[in-house]
Amino acid sequence: MNTFSFSLPQNIKFGRGSLDELSKIAETMKVKKAFIVSGPHLFKAGLVSKCAESLARAGISSESFTETEGNPSVETVNKATEYFKKSHADIIVAFGGGSPIDVAKAVAILGKYGGDITDYEGVGKVPGPVIPMIAIPTTAGTGSEVTAFSVITDHFRNYKLTVGSNYLLPEHVLLDPDLIKTVPVRTAAFCGVDAMVHALEAYISKASSPFSDMMSIKALELIGANIKPYVADRSNDDVAGAMLLGSLFAGIAFSHARLGNVHAMSHPVSAYYDVPHGLANAIILPVVVEYNALSDQGKYYEIYKRICSNPVTKKEFRSKMLVEEIRALNHTLDIPWSLKDVGVKEDMISAMAEDAMKSGNIAVNPRTTTKSDIEELYKKAMA
Repeated sequence: MNTFSFSLPQNIKFGRGSLDELSKIAETMKVKKAFIVSGPHLFKAGLVSKCAESLARAGISSESFTETEGNPSVETVNKATEYFKKSHADIIVAFGGGSPIDVAKAVAILGKYGGDITDYEGVGKVPGPVIPMIAIPTTAGTGSEVTAFSVITDHFRNYKLTVGSNYLLPEHVLLDPDLIKTVPVRTAAFCGVDAMVHALEAYISKASSPFSDMMSIKALELIGANIKPYVADRSNDDVAGAMLLGSLFAGIAFSHARLGNVHAMSHPVSAYYDVPHGLANAIILPVVVEYNALSDQGKYYEIYKRICSNPVTKKEFRSKMLVEEIRALNHTLDIPWSLKDVGVKEDMISAMAEDAMKSGNIAVNPRTTTKSDIEELYKKAMA
């Protein structure tokens, strides 16, 4: 068993109506002015104004930046940072899915230390505490509210850079199931599978531990039992809450155990073709699970039991059954079959494979992987 350690230095509150707690939390943090980072859809839906109204009840003023895109860019981070500095706010409220939360983390760094977000690329380059953050996720998928990473697209390199530091963990997290009940159906599907991939890859990672395994298994149980009914009807309180918690536990799991080839491969797909992150993960997942089967030592069956509605016994189980179950789930959720279906071209495979190999997730994938292996996996995902 590997040596491991873990910490959970965050205050997390779950429950319907938790958004109303924002003003109380901000008061305890002695906030004078808040800067809300969100996206255009939440702004149009009037949800960003609900954040501002909650803060106003405590006498706290706020300004907002709502221009984050699906795969947030360096340019967006720079623009949001400029707005933040002009606001003279003393706290950042990250309100939205993974993209606004990732941008908020980047702004929290640059707002404190300056420079460009590329200066902090890698792990451990953030010099100290950043601007305090409160995270309020509005999708059940990324788990970014409990991860120590910010992923930003650098269009100059067609590359998704990652900044990793425990300083990026928001001090407070509010999980309100009411906020994810109006998510569009495709977003719900993509984010739901993304959360499942987080749990699965963390569970089979070389860096997994009893702690991360516990989080992964609970995440798989919650997501496996609820992803279909959630996509079918996001208004169900219990189902929405289960998906939000599943995403949270999966985020904690991969924050401690990292991920694997699926994420290493999906980031270049999103960087080159602007494919939604969860969609890229969903398409690549069955191909990588099939590839990693050679390294399985019993965990595949544990995953299979939790995502299959009618599993066979352990004696009857074969690894291909897990692959088939994932493909069936993708089909049920109306997820495209191959990377070709989302516009990926074969002539970019070599470049994408080169970028994928730069990911630290390759090193913890359970089966040793070379660039030629990644190229073959991309070709299979194109078929």
